[in-house]
Amino acid sequence: MKKIIISVLAATTVIIGFSFFTTKESQKEITKIERVEKLLAQMTLEEKVGQMAQVTLDVITEGDTEFSSYEPLKLSDELVNKAILEYHVGSVLNTANNRARSTEKWHEVVSQLQEVATTQTRLKIPVIYGIDAIHGTTYTAGATLFPQEIAQAATFNRELVRRGAEICAYETRASAIPWTFSPVLDMGRDPRFPRIWEGFGEDVYLTSEMGVQMIKGYEGEDNDISNPLHVASCLKHFLGYSVPLSGKDRTPAFIPEIELRERHIPAFKAALDAGAHTVMINSGLINGTPVHANYDILTKLLKEELGFDGVAVTDWADIDNLYTRDKVAATPKEAVKIAINAGIDMAMIPYSFDFCEDLVELVNEGEVPMSRIDDAVRRILNLKHQLGLFDTPVTHYKDYDKFGSKEFETAAYNAAAEAITLLKNQEATLPLKKGAKLLVTGPNANSMRSLNGGWSYSWQGEKVEEFAAQYNTILEAIQNFNGKKNVTHVAGVSYVETGKYWEETTDIPAAVQAAEKVDYIVLCLGENSYTEKPGDLHDLKISQNQIDLALALVKTGKPVILVLNEGRPRLIKDFAEGMDAIVQTYLPGNFGGDALADILFGKVNPSGKLPYTYPMYANTLVTYDHKPSEEQDKMEGMYDYESDFAVQFPFGYGLSYTTFEYSDLTVSSTSPSATDELTISVKVTNTGKVAGKEVVQLYISDLVASISPDMKRLRGFEKINLKAGESKTVRFTITGSDIAFVTSDLQWTVEKGDFAINIGGQSDKFEITETKKFGQSGQML
Repeated sequence: MKKIIISVLAATTVIIGFSFFTTKESQKEITKIERVEKLLAQMTLEEKVGQMAQVTLDVITEGDTEFSSYEPLKLSDELVNKAILEYHVGSVLNTANNRARSTEKWHEVVSQLQEVATTQTRLKIPVIYGIDAIHGTTYTAGATLFPQEIAQAATFNRELVRRGAEICAYETRASAIPWTFSPVLDMGRDPRFPRIWEGFGEDVYLTSEMGVQMIKGYEGEDNDISNPLHVASCLKHFLGYSVPLSGKDRTPAFIPEIELRERHIPAFKAALDAGAHTVMINSGLINGTPVHANYDILTKLLKEELGFDGVAVTDWADIDNLYTRDKVAATPKEAVKIAINAGIDMAMIPYSFDFCEDLVELVNEGEVPMSRIDDAVRRILNLKHQLGLFDTPVTHYKDYDKFGSKEFETAAYNAAAEAITLLKNQEATLPLKKGAKLLVTGPNANSMRSLNGGWSYSWQGEKVEEFAAQYNTILEAIQNFNGKKNVTHVAGVSYVETGKYWEETTDIPAAVQAAEKVDYIVLCLGENSYTEKPGDLHDLKISQNQIDLALALVKTGKPVILVLNEGRPRLIKDFAEGMDAIVQTYLPGNFGGDALADILFGKVNPSGKLPYTYPMYANTLVTYDHKPSEEQDKMEGMYDYESDFAVQFPFGYGLSYTTFEYSDLTVSSTSPSATDELTISVKVTNTGKVAGKEVVQLYISDLVASISPDMKRLRGFEKINLKAGESKTVRFTITGSDIAFVTSDLQWTVEKGDFAINIGGQSDKFEITETKKFGQSGQML
């Protein structure tokens, strides 16, 4: 039991563990603790195990099997009673039939579940409902869908990311759901990975900063998730999920611990420090061990070293996968034993109740200690109390009058507009003049599905067209801006919407013929929607059909504006040189078409920056923070080898319709200690003729280190808005811990020596005068 000390000072304070509360706050916290402990003491083993179980909605609806539901959707009284009254299930997730529902339907479903849980069960414990609301409230019709995380990262705008999460929380609560499985903090360091677009890109600092903003948006500044405007966040996917050796989903990763700590832990640690309440576990394997079976990662690292006191939930059926896929358990029951003992608190079952029966038997047989069960259930009950579910088990959509409002739509538009990234603009091809004769072509030209990507109204995004008809595709947005009479549309290449995401049909000659009568060609290429395993690929090059279309249109001699609409950077080397302009939209959401049209015609000045390195070749998948040996100069003598690589576009790159000049770089000290605050400032001037937004990026290089240092690392960024001719001074403050790296003893360390600064081409140096260690998790030693 935690020790409670009460101060007798006038401003009375209560200390619980390491948290400080005022008297009123402390009493509320003590009451929650007492209620949880009282409940726990009354619970049978079966009731405890039920709280650790999470089933998908299809299991408890009327339908032919547990895998599907009848329409219109209706809960089955018999199956709900079986789940909640017989097996004491404490959580439900997902939608039914893989499709979005109205706020009214969500209220009906969740209300019925909570009525059974809070009035018919012995202890009246509410269920907790969770959903993958990852770029807006994914599974609610009419919700505001934002750009996917990779596009939000491209904004380099913390405020926009936070606002998007706030709106998502609002609309998720309007759907009577208090828990979102977001944000994704997996590092996007391999462009082959099918979920790279769900995260914030390849850089550790950028991912950490944006992850914290999402936590603040979802949970509020003070993490009061009982507030009906807030939801509990869930960090995905702890840990190292996104860098499998093959690049394919849920295949083995091999990550040295020094790399795990340097690249993969920091964003999760930052989000945990920001107060995130739950964590979802990596579905894959690291160094041969499934993470769901890894005690060192789940208990020693997550819960002990990082101090996580929330709920660790599995991903979909991943306890079963220890037996069926990974072959580390001889039986399903042994898989349950391994996962729970490793540190799993809640199992996303999702279809069978065998988990409950197996876990009860394991406890009775002494294979899983009751202390482990109590720890897991205590965490789950705490979460339900923190969410206010015991007091308000259901929120009502009628209390959320801003749902799907113009205000929210404007925020989504702004995020898309600041994400879209101008990568090439030869001879100022862009912006276009209104009234220009255009051919809009390519498979992504007239598709809401490709603008949104996966996790949009359905898992793979294949139902987007059904729910998003009121929004504008790229074609429709250009027609609206430029006039239909000035826009010709011939697809040239089309996706097979009933097939795999990569299946296409072609009619390239028709597009070439249409190009004869226009001034410009807007060529919309990329990918159709996908996620997870169905999004695996064998070839990172953009499809051959799209390459052929691009090359054929280049031969027409008409200026070609390439619009990329893709979840990952597909290789475009075969035709990029022939493009007069290149614009990357990523997956910009329902308002991406409108934002793109405004950029193409100059109403909006583009300001996005690449959150990843855009590769040129399949065998040069390098990140910007690579080691010096990856681009070494030619050696002298007999062994005169050299090393180089080529990228299409570098990390942090993006053009504007104006120009910016950097000057007056200053450093507050040339020889700070490891604990001194160092202020770095630079003057930025808009030297063009139009207003524009610029992302000021601070890069620092450790010039010599005990482990070969990265060439450079992003250590700060700020997005500023400058009128034509206007100047601003941007300041960054860092200390030794901000430029530390993980040494061979696995300690975060800043070593004495020289460091180089680069901001917008301006450079300077400083020297750290002492070596300082900060511990495994970054705490000062």
